Amino acid sequence: MATFLSLFSTLLLIRDVVSVSAPIMRSVWTATADSFSQGNEPQKAIDANLNTFWHSQFNPSPDALPNWIIVDMKNTYNIHAVGYLPRQDGSANGRIGGHKIEVSTDGTNWNLAATGTYLNDDIVKKTNFITRTARYVRITATTEAQGSGLQWTSAAEINVYHEVTYDYSSRTGWTASADSQETVSENSPPSKAIDGDPTTLWHTKYNGGVTAPLPHWFQIDSGTQITVGGLSYLPRGSPGNGRIGQYSIQVSNDGNTWTQVATGMWVDTEDEKISLFSATARYFRLNALTEAGNRGQWTTAREINLVRGETEIVPAAPAASKGLWVSTVDFPLVPAAVATLPNGKVLVWSSFSRDDFGGSNGFTQTAIYDPATGESTPRTVTNTNHDMFCPGISMDFNGRIIVTGGSNAAKTSIYDSAADTWTAGPDMKIARGYQSTTTVSDGRIFNIGGSWSGGEGNKNGEIYSPSANTWTLQSGALVSPMQTQDRQGPYRSDNHGWLFTWKSGTVFQAGPSRAMNWYDTTGAGSVTAAGNRGDDGDAMCGNAVMYDAPAGKILTAGGAANYQEDNARTNAYVITIGATKQNPQVTRVPNMAFARGFANGVALPDGTVFVTGGQSYVKPFTDTTAQFTPELFNPATNTWTQLNPMSIARTYHSVAILLPDATILQGGGGLCGGCGVNHLDAEIFVPPYLLNADGTRRARPVINTVTATARLGATLSITTNSAVTRFALLRSGSATHTVDTDQRRIPLTPSGSGTTYTVTIPSDPGVALPGFWFLFALNSAGTPSVAKIIKITT
Repeated sequence: MATFLSLFSTLLLIRDVVSVSAPIMRSVWTATADSFSQGNEPQKAIDANLNTFWHSQFNPSPDALPNWIIVDMKNTYNIHAVGYLPRQDGSANGRIGGHKIEVSTDGTNWNLAATGTYLNDDIVKKTNFITRTARYVRITATTEAQGSGLQWTSAAEINVYHEVTYDYSSRTGWTASADSQETVSENSPPSKAIDGDPTTLWHTKYNGGVTAPLPHWFQIDSGTQITVGGLSYLPRGSPGNGRIGQYSIQVSNDGNTWTQVATGMWVDTEDEKISLFSATARYFRLNALTEAGNRGQWTTAREINLVRGETEIVPAAPAASKGLWVSTVDFPLVPAAVATLPNGKVLVWSSFSRDDFGGSNGFTQTAIYDPATGESTPRTVTNTNHDMFCPGISMDFNGRIIVTGGSNAAKTSIYDSAADTWTAGPDMKIARGYQSTTTVSDGRIFNIGGSWSGGEGNKNGEIYSPSANTWTLQSGALVSPMQTQDRQGPYRSDNHGWLFTWKSGTVFQAGPSRAMNWYDTTGAGSVTAAGNRGDDGDAMCGNAVMYDAPAGKILTAGGAANYQEDNARTNAYVITIGATKQNPQVTRVPNMAFARGFANGVALPDGTVFVTGGQSYVKPFTDTTAQFTPELFNPATNTWTQLNPMSIARTYHSVAILLPDATILQGGGGLCGGCGVNHLDAEIFVPPYLLNADGTRRARPVINTVTATARLGATLSITTNSAVTRFALLRSGSATHTVDTDQRRIPLTPSGSGTTYTVTIPSDPGVALPGFWFLFALNSAGTPSVAKIIKITT
């Protein structure tokens, strides 16, 4: 049985038995659908033939969306991914856009595994999710990817994946040959693909400007007949030149007469691929028909193995006391930047490309994600002439998202969700990328650092006035006091400042340098030293979260002395700021269990802080040393708790943000073209405060009424459906590159009883920063309501 896609959670090290993520054999599967056309029956989606496909009925009239297809695997498996290959005949009709994926053990009761939106192209899609027990998988197409209102659905191939241990054939006595080899510019003969060393590779000829054209073949002579259940292929890492896309596999007993046993298409990543089949033969030939990234006519392989057998791994059931990862969200891009909007939806974007960055291209791939449907509406933003990769992000008092710099380093772009429009703002006075911005107490937006683009060094402060639509330099707001001692110098040392708006127009800089500072944004600006962050060192790409704004409490965690190629740390501190321009109190708290750089921190309604993702050795565009287990810091008990692990690595270019229903959206990572670690998705985490001991959802309080707009210092009247003990305000967040200067939490103690309460909003705009906030009610068990979104005004 052929396969077209297999992504492994970790790179394979050559050994006899390994744990991998692999496709399930489809030889006994059946498929049904709500609709099909003659000649395009649902079984065509599981027939191992890329040239056939299932298509919903379209003649004489289409069966309107949604359309669904169900595969019955005949046996129950512990599955964690579904692969979808659009039709391969050159037509775009029926490509799935909006979708949901559900699983079932009985074909009647269905469990949601994923929602989302696939991009309109013909490459393979793979949706990962937390392992679930299932016999049946249902894919429901809710929209057609072309976005033209077309009412049909198609699929060339569907695969399902589980985690197994594989027994690999011994390679003693093997020889390898190929149609082409490069031995001049590099020594890459076929033998390098069976030498047990994943740092070497076979490469077809390219020296002297003479490139051997596709197709290519690679052949194993095992020396004697052996029985195998499949072939494994480990592609090269970055750069990805020569990764195999479409392939076929043949076997022979004499080396002359060949029988095809598998065909398919592999995705353009560095993870190992498996193609399953059953054959007894001496010779095995892998034919490379296309290059996975359409980069050229060459083919490469780090290692090729033959598979003897497999054993499924049954994971331990997650404990509800540690929260649950409940579903995956597929995006049409890598969400390297994110902002929650006043309407409860989420703005995400990548760069000029959905999965790559580079240059100054003057446009950006964006999408609006709707948590209510799980789907995204993509949009290419061209009118601001701004590639918004690696920017500063802040939400102004009116809920507009102000995006600055990045690849187009001087630009400003503004998104207004009320009008659903992007407009160009004025250019900054200093071109920047990797800077941090923060909305200050008078409504202006302070901006500092950012030597990643626009030139290195002297990225002093400037400030944007939304009312005047102007940028003004602040010559006294010097960047030098906040720089780290990064080995790469200013290019890295002024990146991703931890900025917190405070009273009287001041901004507290908590890191990532060990030196802390106060910035005064009045007049020409100024900077005042605020001491060191205890015994911490520089903590680039660590986290800082204001979890109690009235008390001035900030948690910092993790980070590394250098931006890349360095060990991250477990250090954690609580900083308490009070009077402006005075040294804060710094208290070292227990370390995290896991060292993290490139992680994300999220303030939660109950006052805890969720820290997730990252890696212990920071190296951009890699998932090695990824940390899969989130941790929860409880300031009341001064403890960290390890939570259930996620299924997808979230390292460099990942994001995490609080949603209005008090769950967390964590996604992204990669955005590096053919690097093999692009994650065009997110996972939804349900914190323990929403779960009963058996994993079912707790009954939640409901906010029945509250005013939609309130002034600073005002008293809010709130009614609920049941008794509550406290309330919390959390400002709408925005995140990129570990930084979220918008989020902060205000705990509110209510007056009243029964179901009628009043709370008072702090009167200082440096604490209750005007803008849009989530208002949560919490009961005595600490269970939060779904938020009401309110606007705090001056």
